[in-house]
Amino acid sequence: MTEATGLVAKRILVTGGSGLVGRAIEKVVADGEGRPDEKWIFVSSRDADLTNAAETKALFEQHKPTHVIHLAAMVGGLFKNIRYNLDFWRRNVHINDNVLHTAYETGVQKVVSCLSTCIFPDKTTYPIDESMIHNGPPHSSNFGYSYAKRMIDIQNRGYFEQHGCRFTAVIPTNVFGPHDNFNIEDGHVLPGLIHKVYLAKQSGSALTVWGTGKPRRQFIYSLDLARLFLWVLREYDEVEPIILSVGEEDEVSIREAAEAIVEAMDFRGELVFDTTKADGQFKKTASNAKLRHYLPGFQFTPFKQAVKETCAWFSANYANARK
Repeated sequence: MTEATGLVAKRILVTGGSGLVGRAIEKVVADGEGRPDEKWIFVSSRDADLTNAAETKALFEQHKPTHVIHLAAMVGGLFKNIRYNLDFWRRNVHINDNVLHTAYETGVQKVVSCLSTCIFPDKTTYPIDESMIHNGPPHSSNFGYSYAKRMIDIQNRGYFEQHGCRFTAVIPTNVFGPHDNFNIEDGHVLPGLIHKVYLAKQSGSALTVWGTGKPRRQFIYSLDLARLFLWVLREYDEVEPIILSVGEEDEVSIREAAEAIVEAMDFRGELVFDTTKADGQFKKTASNAKLRHYLPGFQFTPFKQAVKETCAWFSANYANARK
């Protein structure tokens, strides 16, 4: 269906559209999950500098969205966060305020922003759930990013209470998949490991994993997350955020994640853990009870299958992958 037929009721603007989650949503929509009354618009930092209010406003005036999925952010792995906490705070606060306020000013019906489980208090009880976001300071390693993301929840509440806006947020656990940032220094743990295994296999050297391998994480495949984003956009009516994650029983250790990658890439070399490197948080187990209440039958891609698909994508697209 084209816009000319008059069937387009939703114009959905996706900020951060060229990133890991944006590309996954684009693929899921293209593969048949889109609807005839939806026009999807994917934008990236090349289209506008969202830290700039005037550029943000111009972007919204150009595309006239009725709905927004807000993924744009300054992101990075543990070691980049430790080095640049102030930059993570300032840039993300500017981006979020510009996007949310412009959405309000231009009459956007719904905004779904993307948070992260690292926003939760460092010292807490497990599993963490949606009610615990503001119960204490986040881990000191990434306080800038974490507090900036927490403030989206505060703003959503404020826009709802003062103006009745239906702005909400999702909290995914560790996302991975095709189009991830596979940079070993600045990327997240799983894509960084995939790149390391690829290089170790090429050079015939040992695979060195930073840390003890003991920390535990819940990983969500980007294509599963994309399908859940569509559901949140269309069906989820709460302003309160919702955790999008596999269950607690699907948590894996960094060692197990590394072993899954080794298996997927048929790496035959030695596996070494560099215990002089920081582990970060030992665990941040999240409850997906709220999600399961709404979607009891949702099927997540099995972890090993998702790892295999991601490794295959990286190997096939090595020359052009972000790294």
